[in-house]
Amino acid sequence: MKPGSEEREDKVMSDVKKLLAGIGCRQGEAVLLNQPGGVGSRSLKNLAHYYNDNGADELLLWDLSEDDEDHERTIKIIKELARLIDIPIITGGRVRRLEDVKKYLYAGAKAVFLDGSDMDNVDLIKEAADRFGSEKIYVHLPSPRLLGRVSEFLQLGASMILLDVGSNVEILEAGSYTSQEGPFLIMCNERELPVISVCMAADHCAGVVLTAPKEEEGSYMELKGELKKRGQNVITFNSAVEWSSFKTNEDGLVPVIVQDYKTEQVLMLAYMNEQAFLDTLRTGKMNYYSRSRKSQWLKGETSGHFQYVKSLHLDCDNDTVLARVHQIGAACHTGQASCFFQTLAKKEHRETNPLRVFEDVFAVIQDRKEHPKEGSYTNYLFDKGIDKILKKVGEEATEIVIAAKNPDPEEIKYEISDFLYHVMVLMAVKGITWEDITKELANR
Repeated sequence: MKPGSEEREDKVMSDVKKLLAGIGCRQGEAVLLNQPGGVGSRSLKNLAHYYNDNGADELLLWDLSEDDEDHERTIKIIKELARLIDIPIITGGRVRRLEDVKKYLYAGAKAVFLDGSDMDNVDLIKEAADRFGSEKIYVHLPSPRLLGRVSEFLQLGASMILLDVGSNVEILEAGSYTSQEGPFLIMCNERELPVISVCMAADHCAGVVLTAPKEEEGSYMELKGELKKRGQNVITFNSAVEWSSFKTNEDGLVPVIVQDYKTEQVLMLAYMNEQAFLDTLRTGKMNYYSRSRKSQWLKGETSGHFQYVKSLHLDCDNDTVLARVHQIGAACHTGQASCFFQTLAKKEHRETNPLRVFEDVFAVIQDRKEHPKEGSYTNYLFDKGIDKILKKVGEEATEIVIAAKNPDPEEIKYEISDFLYHVMVLMAVKGITWEDITKELANR
């Protein structure tokens, strides 16, 4: 066994295994991998949302572009998807030089895979791993015949091997595979549970990529639940507290406060019985019990306004649940975003939540960009262009340095505020949002 391989194996075996959705992108459209044709009416954006909301752990987006123009279009799509979905994106497919790896990563990809069958990529694997870190570099093996080179790719700096077995899962029992050290993400064309389970159970498997995923075939969360029953260590919702420890009312119900996981807006209040709670954990969608109809109901079943679970919390008395969700559409049956839209009393106050203030100021800057206002300093900067904006950012940064030498904290607060404003103008010009910045910081 090679040095370090034992530690790598222990890590893979102890970690949970992931279930990924794999889809191709050509001419801006979703394309099934290893199969002819597209995916019907499902747009790439809608599919990515579906995988994100329904329990896929990561998205493998294959760049199938055949020319530079389409390649740049795909880069923009990756950037947009990285903003829209929470699950990490792995991408690759058109890597010819280090700059291509950089573009994918800067667009928001978690990792980039290179073609292991291309001998020209040998030096590029090492160069990319040295530049961006091994954890960001994967190698794709389009055929099991390349398994003999796995050790070489890992030594060059790759951290993961994408092994394409297609429908030939028998290779996972062959000596050419079992003698390898991995870790592997196994790409599988099949959608049958027994086949996926075999892939998951393979030596050194870190996860399975379903290369023919379709929305109508059901929830990834439910599929992972079935895999868990077969002994696979996959990511599912498991409550830290049993329902028997909840303090229910006389009807066996607990109230559930529902909150938007991004904006923290309170959306609604509903009730759960035990079955609704268990179904919520199983599906990843909010289920409730209707006291008026005396029956269980899935939020969004008729309206399409599903609530996808991000986290569930129990209060100190064990009698109230707080659900943080991704809300599709309006939460209220009236069409309002929140059921709490009627103001009864209010005292004016200044908003000081940092991110909300940043978002509000940035929204004004964006509005000036789209709807110029005469006499606006922001529009003056936009009109002068990028060089003027960069000059102001540089000047304000210098002012911060000077102010920091002053013992009076008021001056530096003023200069930092000026600097942040001009940075936000620059962000607007470059198409960067605060969410992009906070995601990048969260990843560090």
